[in-house]
Amino acid sequence: MRNLNLDQLRSLIEVAELGSFTEAAKRLNLTQPAISQQIRELEARCGLQLVERIGKSVSATAAGRELIARGRRIIADTEQAMAAVREHRDGTAGRVHIGAGPTALVYLLPPTLRGLREAYPDIEIVLTSGTTNSICEGILSSAIDIGFTALPIDADGLDVVPVRTDPFVAILPAGEDAIPDRMTPADVASRTLILEYQRVPHRQLSRAWLQAGGVDARPAMEFDSIEAIKSAVSAGLGMAIVPGPAVTLPPPMDGVVIRPLDPPLLRTLGLVQRRGRAEPPALELVRKAIMTLRTDAGEHTHHQRRARRLVAAKQALAV
Repeated sequence: MRNLNLDQLRSLIEVAELGSFTEAAKRLNLTQPAISQQIRELEARCGLQLVERIGKSVSATAAGRELIARGRRIIADTEQAMAAVREHRDGTAGRVHIGAGPTALVYLLPPTLRGLREAYPDIEIVLTSGTTNSICEGILSSAIDIGFTALPIDADGLDVVPVRTDPFVAILPAGEDAIPDRMTPADVASRTLILEYQRVPHRQLSRAWLQAGGVDARPAMEFDSIEAIKSAVSAGLGMAIVPGPAVTLPPPMDGVVIRPLDPPLLRTLGLVQRRGRAEPPALELVRKAIMTLRTDAGEHTHHQRRARRLVAAKQALAV
């Protein structure tokens, strides 16, 4: 038997329910001959009679009733499937896999994604934490749809859009004496330093900042998460240099003092996608949501220029 035709199934259901080819044609906005033709073709497909005339009324045969019962489920499943596809088309449903660095994943994305989920509850969001390199590899292999990670990125085949630039800050135990208003590399050199494990790029930035100030970074301890570092600092085990959002966004920290760095140290996070890849509506919604985290690029460009001038001046004085 050839595949069933949904229009023919609908005609059969309406004819049996209304007991009339004419009334079925009116409901389906078709002509009576068109309904009759669909029923004949469906009976030909099935190889037996599906409806019978009893006087002026039409009713389904036993085989017709069996087909109608199953046909209703088929039509309902089809309508649900098409509704799901329309949700993908309209961006109200879909699955988006985001790769993000630890800071973005823990401190920046949750409020933004909560708002997105409230507006579009049928969008499924998968989050993966990783380094910039691992996120880029995942995007290039299509395992990850979009990345939100530290820049710069040196990889072909990727489109990169800077989103926000945040300062690094120093965090110190609240009980420590003589904490300066701003922390210089020399101030750090006289204290016990805690850094994050080597796999994260901002550890390299912290080392470069210290080295530019003539300080050789020798951490007394290393942890694999910023939360562990914050706990260690709060416990009085040393000071640390961390991305600003890790300590300036809720929830508040106890037992820790926050100080800006002098010269400033900045890090830019950006959106990363595979070049030329089609962007489904759900992915576009996620991208737009993340872009709401954008900061004023002009303000941070000013800070970056100031930081470079200060580092250059200090290096010149050291010569």
